[in-house]
Amino acid sequence: MAADNTVPASSRRDFLNYSAAGVLATTLGAAGVHAAGGDTLKVGLIGAGGRGRGAAINALRADGNVKLTAICDVFEDRLQDGLKYIAKDKIAGPKVAVTPETSFTGFDGFRKLLATDVDVVLLCTAPGFRPMHLQAAIEANKHVFCEKPVAVDAAGVRSVIASAQLAAKKKLNLCSGFCYRYDGAKRETVKRIHEGAIGNVVSLHSTYNTGEIWHRGFDPAWSEMENQMRNWYYYTWLSGDHIVEQAIHSIDKARWILKDAVPVAALGHGGRQQRTDPKFGHIFDHFSIVYEFADGQKVFHFCRQQKNCGNGTFDYVYGSQGNAELMAHEVQGAKPWSFEGQHDFSAMYQNEHNELFAGIRKGLTINDGENAAMSTLMAIMGRECAYTGKRLTWKQMLESKQDLMPKSLDWGKIAMPEVAVPGLTKFI
Repeated sequence: MAADNTVPASSRRDFLNYSAAGVLATTLGAAGVHAAGGDTLKVGLIGAGGRGRGAAINALRADGNVKLTAICDVFEDRLQDGLKYIAKDKIAGPKVAVTPETSFTGFDGFRKLLATDVDVVLLCTAPGFRPMHLQAAIEANKHVFCEKPVAVDAAGVRSVIASAQLAAKKKLNLCSGFCYRYDGAKRETVKRIHEGAIGNVVSLHSTYNTGEIWHRGFDPAWSEMENQMRNWYYYTWLSGDHIVEQAIHSIDKARWILKDAVPVAALGHGGRQQRTDPKFGHIFDHFSIVYEFADGQKVFHFCRQQKNCGNGTFDYVYGSQGNAELMAHEVQGAKPWSFEGQHDFSAMYQNEHNELFAGIRKGLTINDGENAAMSTLMAIMGRECAYTGKRLTWKQMLESKQDLMPKSLDWGKIAMPEVAVPGLTKFI
């Protein structure tokens, strides 16, 4: 279960004021183990699903002397499928050195993996487990790549903040999966916005509208817990809902453009129009949130997962002297600009691992944990505004007692959460 830590005093401030082009706060420090270029960096993968497989391939491609030596997934079939997928990659495949003795399953498999001699762990399970896994990894003195979001509730966010602070003390690297910040063209675009190319930022309009996503079906032989775990996206305790699991990218980009400010309050709505079948758990299929900031800026965020609708992911930035569109890498106004270099959208996934492993080699301590926690809490804030129908403040979110992790993890029965009803659902 995620630790129910009290709110650290530093979590009440805007945490890391990153440079316009930068994604990670880096400070010179001890590189921990295996900093020399000739040493083999051993990698452990926790969560062998689609994102985990991709992250493992990226990690194995990021450094010339790295091996995947341990793997963990709660399900044996997912573990084996993931391992086979990674092994087929022409570059990553030859670097797979996993054995049956270093393959772990079950809810406690991650602890067995962390007890091996891996140097770097990739946390890629369903997000609800992220705070628990991150805490254990940092306590075990491992460098970490931590997928987004880093939590699904306020208790988890506080746990992540504590783990990030512990990682900083130990000089361990903690890299988050907010991949858009690793995109070169977007770094150039944000750099110009921060330098005043459109004047003062007044507002942002972001969308993350997609079609339907996967569903793995139900098996009568599965317990309720296994059904939820196999279809984790549709349960808030596991995914955080799609505004937290997917559209959080747009929310994080908005914070990046606003120099990592946090909102003072938010109000919004959402619901289920297409996801009415009980197989879709209890999450919503659309959200519309307005975030308010201390300097008067507002972020208008819209996200949807519905079939046969107009889709698109856009980030429109409106300034006092012009406008910008982040996804198009364009600035319009007094200082017009557009990115003219070759742009590879998929490169951002590789870049985050390149920077992580280069940091380990060079003796740089990369710690993105607290900032990732703030973007996660902002996404959770939007969800809770829609679930409850209430205007919520940042202070309320920081102090929320919500902890969605079940009190025990086993393969038996687990309650089916009710669909939230604005005006009736209470803020915790």
